[in-house]
Amino acid sequence: MKLYRFLTEDDTSAFCHKVSLALSKGWELHGAPTYAYDAAKGVMRCGQAVTKVVPGEYHPELKLGEQ
Repeated sequence: MKLYRFLTEDDTSAFCHKVSLALSKGWELHGAPTYAYDAAKGVMRCGQAVTKVVPGEYHPELKLGEQ
């Protein structure tokens, strides 16, 4: 099965670390990153979709970050 996650974080090194951790666990980048202003927080936010193929069947209780 192919899993999908969308990672988001403020525009700091924390975002790069979050994406790097996912890549180190076998997730692959999917599409281009996004960058937008969060008016509620007054900061820029980054986003990146990642996918990963794993054995098994999908179920909503699946912890994507643990795959």
